[in-house]
Amino acid sequence: QDPYADASVGNVTGSNSVNVFLGLGLPWMIASIYWAVVPESAEWRTRYGDNADLTFNIDFLGKVGATRTQGFVVEVRRKVYGGELGGPAGPRWGAFCFLLFLWFLYIGLSAWQSFSTGGASCP
Repeated sequence: QDPYADASVGNVTGSNSVNVFLGLGLPWMIASIYWAVVPESAEWRTRYGDNADLTFNIDFLGKVGATRTQGFVVEVRRKVYGGELGGPAGPRWGAFCFLLFLWFLYIGLSAWQSFSTGGASCP
C-alpha cells in the first residue's frame, strides 16, 4: 500500500474544491451583487422565479455543515486508524453508511421540498 495515498486524495479533493468554489462561487457572487444593485424586473422573475428551493438547500447544507458531522467522522478515523481511508471493515463500512445516509437525506429532503412548493414536476 502507498503510504502517501491519503495525501494524494487530499490533494485531488482540495484541487477540485478550489475549482468548484472559484468556478461557481465567483460568478454567483458577481451575479448576486449585480441583482442586488439592479431592481428586480419582470424579465428577472420570468427567468429565475422564486428562490425557495435554493434557500432551502443552502439552509440545509449550512446546518449539516455547522454540525461538522462529516469532519468529525474523518477526524475520528484519522486519529483512531491513522488515516482517512481504509482501516478495519466495520468502522470503514459504518462511516460509509453514515455519510451515504446524509447524502440520501439531503437528496430526499431537497426533492420533497421542491415538489411540495411546486418547483418541480414529474413527467
